[in-house]
Amino acid sequence: MSFDRSGIGEDRVDTIDAALARLRPGIVTWINVDGLGDPGVLARLGERLGLHPLALEDVLNVPQRPKAERFDKHMFLVMRTMRLEQPSDAAGAGAIVDEQVSVFFGADWVVTIQERSDGDCFGTIRETIRQGRGRVHEAGADYLAYLLIDAVVDAYFPVIDSLAERMHTIEEDALTAAASQSTLLRLIRLRHDLMAVRRAVWPLREEVLLLQREESALIMPETRVFLRDVYDHAVQALEIVETLRETAVSVMEVVLSVQNQRLGEVMKVLTVIATIFIPLTFIASIYGMNFKHMPELDARWGYPGILGVMLLTAGGMIAYFRRRGWW
Repeated sequence: MSFDRSGIGEDRVDTIDAALARLRPGIVTWINVDGLGDPGVLARLGERLGLHPLALEDVLNVPQRPKAERFDKHMFLVMRTMRLEQPSDAAGAGAIVDEQVSVFFGADWVVTIQERSDGDCFGTIRETIRQGRGRVHEAGADYLAYLLIDAVVDAYFPVIDSLAERMHTIEEDALTAAASQSTLLRLIRLRHDLMAVRRAVWPLREEVLLLQREESALIMPETRVFLRDVYDHAVQALEIVETLRETAVSVMEVVLSVQNQRLGEVMKVLTVIATIFIPLTFIASIYGMNFKHMPELDARWGYPGILGVMLLTAGGMIAYFRRRGWW
Protein backbone atom coordinates (compact mmCIF):
# COMPACT_ATOMS: atom_id res chain seq x y z
CA MET A 1 0.00 0.00 0.00
CA SER A 2 1.42 3.39 -1.08
CA PHE A 3 -0.09 6.79 -0.44
CA ASP A 4 0.53 10.50 -0.34
CA ARG A 5 -1.62 13.62 -0.62
CA SER A 6 -2.58 12.85 -4.19
CA GLY A 7 -4.05 9.41 -3.48
CA ILE A 8 -3.33 5.79 -2.62
CA GLY A 9 -2.33 2.61 -4.39
CA GLU A 10 -2.99 -0.82 -2.98
CA ASP A 11 -1.95 -4.21 -4.34
CA ARG A 12 -1.55 -7.75 -3.08
CA VAL A 13 1.63 -9.19 -4.57
CA ASP A 14 3.07 -12.69 -4.53
CA THR A 15 6.77 -11.83 -4.34
CA ILE A 16 8.71 -9.49 -2.11
CA ASP A 17 10.55 -8.04 -5.11
CA ALA A 18 7.21 -6.89 -6.54
CA ALA A 19 6.46 -5.13 -3.27
CA LEU A 20 9.89 -3.51 -3.08
CA ALA A 21 9.49 -2.25 -6.64
CA ARG A 22 6.72 0.06 -5.40
CA LEU A 23 9.06 2.04 -3.16
CA ARG A 24 9.16 5.65 -4.33
CA PRO A 25 10.87 8.67 -2.74
CA GLY A 26 8.36 11.05 -1.18
CA ILE A 27 5.57 8.45 -1.10
CA VAL A 28 4.85 6.45 2.04
CA THR A 29 4.91 2.74 1.24
CA TRP A 30 3.57 0.12 3.61
CA ILE A 31 4.65 -3.50 3.07
CA ASN A 32 2.91 -6.13 5.17
CA VAL A 33 4.17 -9.73 5.42
CA ASP A 34 1.83 -12.41 6.79
CA GLY A 35 3.55 -15.34 8.47
CA LEU A 36 7.17 -16.33 9.06
CA GLY A 37 7.25 -19.33 6.75
CA ASP A 38 9.76 -17.91 4.25
CA PRO A 39 12.98 -16.54 5.80
CA GLY A 40 14.11 -15.58 2.31
CA VAL A 41 11.52 -12.80 2.29
CA LEU A 42 13.07 -11.26 5.39
CA ALA A 43 16.55 -11.65 3.96
CA ARG A 44 15.49 -9.81 0.81
CA LEU A 45 13.88 -7.06 2.87
CA GLY A 46 17.03 -6.71 4.94
CA GLU A 47 19.20 -6.52 1.85
CA ARG A 48 17.03 -3.92 0.10
CA LEU A 49 16.19 -1.69 3.10
CA GLY A 50 19.34 -2.14 5.14
CA LEU A 51 17.67 -3.86 8.07
CA HIS A 52 19.99 -4.97 10.83
CA PRO A 53 20.63 -8.76 10.97
CA LEU A 54 20.00 -8.86 14.72
CA ALA A 55 16.60 -7.25 14.23
CA LEU A 56 15.71 -9.79 11.54
CA GLU A 57 16.79 -12.55 13.90
CA ASP A 58 14.41 -11.19 16.55
CA VAL A 59 11.60 -11.27 14.00
CA LEU A 60 12.09 -14.98 13.38
CA ASN A 61 12.77 -16.06 16.97
CA VAL A 62 9.37 -15.64 18.58
CA PRO A 63 8.24 -14.72 21.12
CA GLN A 64 10.31 -11.63 21.85
CA ARG A 65 9.72 -9.10 24.59
CA PRO A 66 8.08 -5.92 23.19
CA LYS A 67 10.78 -3.33 22.61
CA ALA A 68 11.93 -0.44 20.44
CA GLU A 69 15.42 -0.20 18.94
CA ARG A 70 16.97 2.60 16.96
CA PHE A 71 19.32 1.99 14.04
CA ASP A 72 21.05 4.36 11.66
CA LYS A 73 18.31 4.69 9.06
CA HIS A 74 15.33 2.95 10.57
CA MET A 75 13.49 2.07 13.78
CA PHE A 76 12.60 -1.44 14.86
CA LEU A 77 9.56 -2.25 17.03
CA VAL A 78 8.34 -5.51 18.52
CA MET A 79 4.78 -5.75 19.84
CA ARG A 80 2.33 -8.45 20.86
CA THR A 81 -1.21 -8.07 19.62
CA MET A 82 -4.20 -9.96 21.01
CA ARG A 83 -7.68 -10.84 19.87
CA LEU A 84 -10.56 -13.04 20.99
CA GLU A 85 -11.54 -16.17 19.13
CA GLN A 86 -15.22 -16.97 18.82
CA PRO A 87 -16.22 -19.50 21.52
CA SER A 88 -17.41 -22.93 20.45
CA ASP A 89 -20.65 -22.47 22.41
CA ALA A 90 -22.68 -19.38 23.16
CA ALA A 91 -22.08 -19.64 26.90
CA GLY A 92 -18.32 -20.13 26.68
CA ALA A 93 -15.56 -17.56 26.79
CA GLY A 94 -13.50 -16.91 23.69
CA ALA A 95 -9.87 -17.99 23.77
CA ILE A 96 -7.19 -15.30 23.61
CA VAL A 97 -4.97 -15.48 20.53
CA ASP A 98 -1.77 -13.49 20.64
CA GLU A 99 0.94 -13.03 18.05
CA GLN A 100 4.13 -11.08 17.61
CA VAL A 101 4.08 -8.11 15.27
CA SER A 102 7.39 -6.63 14.12
CA VAL A 103 7.54 -3.15 12.61
CA PHE A 104 10.36 -1.49 10.72
CA PHE A 105 9.99 2.09 9.53
CA GLY A 106 12.27 4.55 7.83
CA ALA A 107 11.85 7.97 6.24
CA ASP A 108 9.13 6.98 3.76
CA TRP A 109 8.47 3.27 4.24
CA VAL A 110 6.97 0.95 6.82
CA VAL A 111 7.30 -2.85 6.96
CA THR A 112 5.08 -4.94 9.23
CA ILE A 113 5.69 -8.66 9.76
CA GLN A 114 2.93 -10.62 11.46
CA GLU A 115 3.72 -13.94 13.09
CA ARG A 116 0.48 -15.60 12.03
CA SER A 117 -1.06 -15.69 8.59
CA ASP A 118 -4.60 -16.54 9.69
CA GLY A 119 -5.57 -13.10 10.95
CA ASP A 120 -5.08 -9.40 10.30
CA CYS A 121 -4.88 -6.94 13.16
CA PHE A 122 -4.47 -3.86 10.97
CA GLY A 123 -7.74 -3.89 9.03
CA THR A 124 -8.90 -0.64 10.62
CA ILE A 125 -5.68 1.09 9.61
CA ARG A 126 -6.16 0.06 6.00
CA GLU A 127 -9.69 1.49 6.04
CA THR A 128 -8.36 4.72 7.53
CA ILE A 129 -5.85 5.03 4.69
CA ARG A 130 -8.40 4.13 2.01
CA GLN A 131 -10.88 6.70 3.26
CA GLY A 132 -8.25 9.32 3.99
CA ARG A 133 -9.42 9.94 7.53
CA GLY A 134 -7.33 12.22 9.72
CA ARG A 135 -3.93 13.39 8.57
CA VAL A 136 -2.67 10.02 7.41
CA HIS A 137 -2.16 11.15 3.78
CA GLU A 138 -0.36 14.30 4.84
CA ALA A 139 1.96 12.75 7.40
CA GLY A 140 4.93 10.47 6.92
CA ALA A 141 5.93 6.94 7.82
CA ASP A 142 6.28 7.82 11.49
CA TYR A 143 2.59 8.70 11.69
CA LEU A 144 1.69 5.37 10.08
CA ALA A 145 3.86 3.63 12.68
CA TYR A 146 1.92 5.50 15.37
CA LEU A 147 -1.36 4.26 13.88
CA LEU A 148 -0.08 0.69 13.97
CA ILE A 149 0.97 0.98 17.61
CA ASP A 150 -2.36 2.58 18.47
CA ALA A 151 -4.22 -0.30 16.78
CA VAL A 152 -2.27 -2.83 18.85
CA VAL A 153 -3.04 -0.98 22.09
CA ASP A 154 -6.73 -0.56 21.20
CA ALA A 155 -6.97 -4.30 20.51
CA TYR A 156 -6.15 -4.98 24.17
CA PHE A 157 -9.34 -3.39 25.49
CA PRO A 158 -11.87 -5.92 24.08
CA VAL A 159 -9.69 -8.67 25.55
CA ILE A 160 -9.51 -6.88 28.90
CA ASP A 161 -13.29 -6.34 28.87
CA SER A 162 -13.79 -10.07 28.31
CA LEU A 163 -11.46 -10.85 31.22
CA ALA A 164 -13.37 -8.39 33.41
CA GLU A 165 -16.65 -10.14 32.60
CA ARG A 166 -15.13 -13.50 33.45
CA MET A 167 -13.84 -12.06 36.71
CA HIS A 168 -17.31 -10.72 37.59
CA THR A 169 -18.89 -14.12 36.96
CA ILE A 170 -16.28 -15.96 39.03
CA GLU A 171 -16.58 -13.43 41.83
CA GLU A 172 -20.34 -13.98 42.00
CA ASP A 173 -19.87 -17.76 42.05
CA ALA A 174 -17.26 -17.52 44.79
CA LEU A 175 -19.70 -15.68 47.09
CA THR A 176 -22.36 -18.38 46.80
CA ALA A 177 -22.64 -21.78 48.41
CA ALA A 178 -22.17 -23.36 44.98
CA ALA A 179 -18.48 -22.44 44.79
CA SER A 180 -16.56 -25.58 43.89
CA GLN A 181 -13.26 -26.83 42.56
CA SER A 182 -14.30 -25.77 39.05
CA THR A 183 -14.53 -22.17 40.26
CA LEU A 184 -10.94 -22.34 41.45
CA LEU A 185 -9.79 -23.82 38.13
CA ARG A 186 -11.58 -21.08 36.17
CA LEU A 187 -9.92 -18.50 38.39
CA ILE A 188 -6.47 -20.00 37.78
CA ARG A 189 -7.03 -19.89 34.00
CA LEU A 190 -8.16 -16.28 34.30
CA ARG A 191 -5.02 -15.34 36.22
CA HIS A 192 -2.95 -17.02 33.52
CA ASP A 193 -4.67 -14.92 30.83
CA LEU A 194 -4.19 -11.76 32.89
CA MET A 195 -0.48 -12.48 33.16
CA ALA A 196 -0.27 -12.94 29.39
CA VAL A 197 -1.93 -9.54 28.82
CA ARG A 198 0.32 -7.93 31.40
CA ARG A 199 3.44 -9.33 29.74
CA ALA A 200 2.30 -7.69 26.51
CA VAL A 201 1.15 -4.32 27.86
CA TRP A 202 3.86 -3.58 30.42
CA PRO A 203 6.87 -3.48 28.06
CA LEU A 204 4.77 -1.85 25.32
CA ARG A 205 4.17 1.08 27.63
CA GLU A 206 7.92 1.49 28.05
CA GLU A 207 8.35 1.10 24.30
CA VAL A 208 5.95 3.95 23.51
CA LEU A 209 7.60 6.15 26.13
CA LEU A 210 10.98 5.49 24.54
CA LEU A 211 9.67 6.46 21.10
CA GLN A 212 8.15 9.59 22.54
CA ARG A 213 11.47 10.68 24.04
CA GLU A 214 13.71 9.37 21.25
CA GLU A 215 15.72 12.12 19.56
CA SER A 216 15.47 10.82 16.02
CA ALA A 217 14.82 12.57 12.73
CA LEU A 218 12.54 9.66 11.80
CA ILE A 219 9.93 10.79 14.37
CA MET A 220 8.42 14.21 13.80
CA PRO A 221 7.47 16.46 16.75
CA GLU A 222 3.82 16.31 15.68
CA THR A 223 3.88 12.53 15.92
CA ARG A 224 5.26 12.65 19.46
CA VAL A 225 2.03 14.29 20.60
CA PHE A 226 0.05 11.33 19.24
CA LEU A 227 2.48 8.91 20.87
CA ARG A 228 1.73 10.58 24.16
CA ASP A 229 -1.93 9.68 23.68
CA VAL A 230 -1.01 6.04 22.94
CA TYR A 231 1.09 6.02 26.10
CA ASP A 232 -1.94 7.14 28.11
CA HIS A 233 -4.02 4.33 26.62
CA ALA A 234 -1.33 1.78 27.43
CA VAL A 235 -1.16 3.02 31.02
CA GLN A 236 -4.94 2.80 31.28
CA ALA A 237 -4.93 -0.78 29.98
CA LEU A 238 -2.15 -1.72 32.39
CA GLU A 239 -4.00 -0.20 35.35
CA ILE A 240 -7.13 -2.22 34.52
CA VAL A 241 -5.07 -5.40 34.24
CA GLU A 242 -3.39 -4.74 37.58
CA THR A 243 -6.77 -4.11 39.22
CA LEU A 244 -8.11 -7.39 37.81
CA ARG A 245 -5.03 -9.24 39.05
CA GLU A 246 -5.53 -7.87 42.56
CA THR A 247 -9.21 -8.81 42.39
CA ALA A 248 -8.25 -12.31 41.25
CA VAL A 249 -6.01 -12.71 44.29
CA SER A 250 -8.83 -11.57 46.60
CA VAL A 251 -11.36 -13.88 44.94
CA MET A 252 -8.94 -16.81 45.21
CA GLU A 253 -8.59 -16.11 48.93
CA VAL A 254 -12.39 -16.11 49.23
CA VAL A 255 -12.70 -19.42 47.34
CA LEU A 256 -10.01 -21.05 49.47
CA SER A 257 -11.63 -19.65 52.61
CA VAL A 258 -15.00 -21.13 51.61
CA GLN A 259 -13.38 -24.49 50.92
CA ASN A 260 -11.58 -24.40 54.27
CA GLN A 261 -14.84 -23.52 55.98
CA ARG A 262 -16.56 -26.49 54.35
CA LEU A 263 -13.70 -28.74 55.37
CA GLY A 264 -13.98 -27.39 58.91
CA GLU A 265 -17.70 -28.17 59.00
CA VAL A 266 -17.06 -31.73 57.85
CA MET A 267 -14.26 -32.20 60.38
CA LYS A 268 -16.50 -30.85 63.14
CA VAL A 269 -19.23 -33.38 62.37
CA LEU A 270 -16.71 -36.22 62.24
CA THR A 271 -15.13 -35.07 65.51
CA VAL A 272 -18.50 -34.95 67.26
CA ILE A 273 -19.37 -38.45 66.04
CA ALA A 274 -15.98 -39.77 67.14
CA THR A 275 -16.34 -38.08 70.54
CA ILE A 276 -19.76 -39.65 71.07
CA PHE A 277 -18.39 -43.12 70.37
CA ILE A 278 -15.43 -42.76 72.73
CA PRO A 279 -17.39 -43.53 75.95
CA LEU A 280 -19.50 -46.12 74.13
CA THR A 281 -16.36 -47.87 72.98
CA PHE A 282 -14.97 -47.69 76.52
CA ILE A 283 -18.08 -49.36 78.00
CA ALA A 284 -18.14 -52.01 75.27
CA SER A 285 -14.44 -52.74 75.75
CA ILE A 286 -14.89 -53.33 79.50
CA TYR A 287 -17.58 -55.96 78.98
CA GLY A 288 -15.70 -57.44 76.08
CA MET A 289 -12.89 -58.61 78.37
CA ASN A 290 -12.85 -62.36 78.93
CA PHE A 291 -12.78 -62.38 82.75
CA LYS A 292 -14.59 -65.26 84.47
CA HIS A 293 -16.04 -63.36 87.42
CA MET A 294 -18.04 -60.39 86.12
CA PRO A 295 -21.34 -60.10 88.06
CA GLU A 296 -23.17 -58.13 85.34
CA LEU A 297 -22.72 -60.99 82.89
CA ASP A 298 -25.02 -63.23 84.93
CA ALA A 299 -27.65 -60.52 85.58
CA ARG A 300 -30.96 -61.00 83.73
CA TRP A 301 -31.16 -57.34 82.74
CA GLY A 302 -27.44 -56.81 82.24
CA TYR A 303 -27.46 -56.62 78.45
CA PRO A 304 -30.42 -54.22 78.09
CA GLY A 305 -29.12 -52.24 81.04
CA ILE A 306 -25.74 -51.66 79.36
CA LEU A 307 -27.49 -50.68 76.12
CA GLY A 308 -29.57 -48.20 78.07
CA VAL A 309 -26.47 -46.72 79.67
CA MET A 310 -24.91 -46.35 76.22
CA LEU A 311 -28.02 -44.65 74.82
CA LEU A 312 -28.24 -42.29 77.80
CA THR A 313 -24.53 -41.45 77.45
CA ALA A 314 -24.82 -40.74 73.73
CA GLY A 315 -28.03 -38.72 74.18
CA GLY A 316 -26.51 -36.69 76.98
CA MET A 317 -23.44 -35.86 74.93
CA ILE A 318 -25.54 -34.86 71.92
CA ALA A 319 -27.68 -32.59 74.10
CA TYR A 320 -24.54 -31.05 75.61
CA PHE A 321 -22.99 -30.43 72.18
CA ARG A 322 -26.16 -28.80 70.88
CA ARG A 323 -26.44 -26.54 73.93
CA ARG A 324 -22.85 -25.38 73.41
CA GLY A 325 -23.49 -24.82 69.69
CA TRP A 326 -20.91 -27.35 68.61
CA TRP A 327 -23.35 -29.37 66.51
